[in-house]
Amino acid sequence: METMNFALVGVGGQGVLLASDILAEVGVQAGFDVKKSEVHGMAQRGGSVLSQVRWGDKVYAPLVGKGEVDFLVSFELLEGLRWLELLKKGGIAIVNDQRLPPLAVSSGGMEYPSQERIDKALSQASKEYHIVPALAKAQELGTERATNVVLLGALSNHLDVAEEHWLKVVEERVPKKYVELNRKAFAAGREL
Repeated sequence: METMNFALVGVGGQGVLLASDILAEVGVQAGFDVKKSEVHGMAQRGGSVLSQVRWGDKVYAPLVGKGEVDFLVSFELLEGLRWLELLKKGGIAIVNDQRLPPLAVSSGGMEYPSQERIDKALSQASKEYHIVPALAKAQELGTERATNVVLLGALSNHLDVAEEHWLKVVEERVPKKYVELNRKAFAAGREL
């Protein structure tokens, strides 16, 4: 199999790193060689988070260059735009509709892009993109902390990996008391 490249992006505290851990382990469970890389500088203070995961028969490096990502999964709208350059022609973007304005926007120094501008940028960068209400779905289930698993459920629809692999890894990675909630979050993401 040709190497498949994923970029998961968001803001610190959104669960990007847990989601990338789950995605990497799902790749291992599915029989692939997997590499993962994370960049999360000021993530604890609400800064940008980027995690790259690669699956393939043999993967030699964890990093993905501009224009090489097959799947961009963004936990926040503006972060999706910020990292669009990673997406390859023909790649798929899955973007949570959540808006978390950065300090430059909240202090009045910048303006958050309009939905029209966001849609235009996504449509120019990707033949297929999905803006999904992952946060709203997670909140319906009782906690916004399951947003990451909702997004993984949405991503899983595009991959030829058995649902059982995903659910097994989710069950291993989340605290026992949240397993059932996360199973529901994954199912909700698949429905999106």
